[in-house]
Amino acid sequence: MDFDSDGVRLHFELHGPEGGAPIVLVHGFASDYQLNWVGTRWQETLTSAGFRVIGLDGRGHGSSDKPHEPAAYALEIMAADVRRLLDHLEIETANYLGYSMGGKIGVQGMLDFPKRLDRVVLGGAGWGGAFRAAHDIAKALRGGPTDSAVAKTFYDFARARTSNDLEALAACILGPQPKADPAALASITNPVLVVVGDQDDIVSEVDRLVESIPTAKLVTVAGRNHMSTVPAGEFKKATLEFLEP
Repeated sequence: MDFDSDGVRLHFELHGPEGGAPIVLVHGFASDYQLNWVGTRWQETLTSAGFRVIGLDGRGHGSSDKPHEPAAYALEIMAADVRRLLDHLEIETANYLGYSMGGKIGVQGMLDFPKRLDRVVLGGAGWGGAFRAAHDIAKALRGGPTDSAVAKTFYDFARARTSNDLEALAACILGPQPKADPAALASITNPVLVVVGDQDDIVSEVDRLVESIPTAKLVTVAGRNHMSTVPAGEFKKATLEFLEP
């Protein structure tokens, strides 16, 4: 299914009981709904627990439109895509689960439309992260040389999927990112769970993010890095416990 988000066609999926509590799932950079949430059995986990899963392919990813202009990927715009999806489905409030890029989008959503989100899970998210290496990542995606290990990781990950448009992903990673505002983060009232692997070398200053959001709590998954944290049973268990009313 598709919807129009201010002129950009975005793809989404619905799974689980129609009367279940809605939860929006937003994937990481260079991934999509199917890769991030289906193969890792997140969809199965959440629908089996009675949730109505709303899976979004973010702009530039999956089956959604893939603009080639960085301005199209401003973080505020990508967060607004979530709000417009809720509008399209006539859902007033939903829980939220985002990983990596999806985590950043979730933080922006709590700042821009906090009343539309209930409980928010931020996986693989920190104060810094891959976006600090944005220019190196974009250069690698465009076929240029780089000494950045983070850029090489994302390039290898992105090119492994033939459906990826590497120029669109380069534009996405260069999309405008507002500087973190401690005062704004301190105003967040949504319940927040931050989950990160203890071997994650992609994100940074996770403690700083958690300490900046008064309602946030942190769960660290032992023996997992940025990629391997996604399917971790500990991540799923912590999320289900957090989402319980």
